[in-house]
Amino acid sequence: MTLPIVAYGHPVLRNVASPITPGQIDLERFIEDMWETMYASNGVGLAAPQVNQPIRVFTVDTLQLFESMEESEQKNYPDKPGLKAVFINAKILELSGEPWPYSEGCLSIPKIHESVSRPSTVRLQYMNEKFEPFEQVFTGITARVILHEYDHIEGKLFIDHISPLKRKLLKGKLTDITKGKVAVDYKMKFHL
Repeated sequence: MTLPIVAYGHPVLRNVASPITPGQIDLERFIEDMWETMYASNGVGLAAPQVNQPIRVFTVDTLQLFESMEESEQKNYPDKPGLKAVFINAKILELSGEPWPYSEGCLSIPKIHESVSRPSTVRLQYMNEKFEPFEQVFTGITARVILHEYDHIEGKLFIDHISPLKRKLLKGKLTDITKGKVAVDYKMKFHL
């Protein structure tokens, strides 16, 4: 089932999400709904708070990013061919590498893209959908998407990484999103 994406201004996006345990929710169904929602809205990542669930779960699919890139552009990213995975109760263990800028957007903040600088590498501890533990290093565009989604479970948004001046310039657009004055081709939930 396609779930509505929570729009900027909803309090769930600013709260730190809670860890989950096996059996707490119908995780298999929820993850299926997250994948369906993410693809229906043309996303490459989706965090549970974005679908109004304050839990530490997010999905990432950077395989599709690489499939849409030209061969010459793919060479700029060391993480080719990408990754499709579910992350549960993730915890950043280490950030490293030279920070690099990239234009980011967010399904909860539609029609806005800004350059965000993030470290090129993240070492992450997490569990998959079977609650099997992993510790893994991610780089490039995959690390960036993971960090973007990780921010969501920490109550942060990509606009928190831009300058105060840029945020001030976006104030009108952000207010419009909060009020539901934005046209998108996917279901959204507004906090009015």
